[in-house]
Amino acid sequence: MQGVLIKFYVQENSRHHGVLVYEWLLEQARGLGIGGGTAFRAIAGFGRHGHLHEEHFFELAGDLPVQVGFALKEPDAQRLLEHLAKENLPLFYLTQPVEMGVIGRTLQDPPAAGG
Repeated sequence: MQGVLIKFYVQENSRHHGVLVYEWLLEQARGLGIGGGTAFRAIAGFGRHGHLHEEHFFELAGDLPVQVGFALKEPDAQRLLEHLAKENLPLFYLTQPVEMGVIGRTLQDPPAAGG
């Protein structure tokens, strides 16, 4: 199946409406009925201002980049972007076309006949 991969990049400690932005993004997508999303925390990175952010052993919650990603059908990707645009929150994102699917069966799928 053809789709779109959307990746948002936010700072780990950034908040919107009192909620961490990466958590807020996941909540917004879930509220729209989007089937899944994932947040990944970086170990290092820098943004448009050129300041390097790195993980250090003694940091508890820092300013590292967090990537929040969704693999979606095109209409769902547009719906998510339009919904987020209404918040007037500056969010850097990337989109790219992807082929997506599921191999094998999930735990919820019944076993195939004869197997």
